Amino acid sequence: MKKILLITVLMLGVIFIGSAKIGAQMNNEITQVRAQHILVPDENEAKAVKNEIESGKITFEDAAKKYSECPSKANGGDLGYFGRGMMVKEFEQAAFDGTVGKVSNPVQTQFGWHLIKVIDKK
Repeated sequence: MKKILLITVLMLGVIFIGSAKIGAQMNNEITQVRAQHILVPDENEAKAVKNEIESGKITFEDAAKKYSECPSKANGGDLGYFGRGMMVKEFEQAAFDGTVGKVSNPVQTQFGWHLIKVIDKK
């Protein structure tokens, strides 16, 4: 009897989790973002780096390697995929609200100033 109850509970859990994911997809709800970022100490530097990127003088990846103070700079600033609640509020909002392929305006967090480039949303 305990095994049947446990299996039923586990199956219901899988059904619930699966239906939540399907519901989010049906509502076009973004649950994850893949982004790159560049972390610098002040807003003026962030603006200058963004200008370099937008003028075509340097790619986002190369700018991250050259200017970023985050260890992710070794990967061109790539943070991989992350969900809500995994980043500080200001960063998360900018990433989830951002347009794929576009570089954000500078975003201030407790760590400094970020430029964020959204690579993908799902």
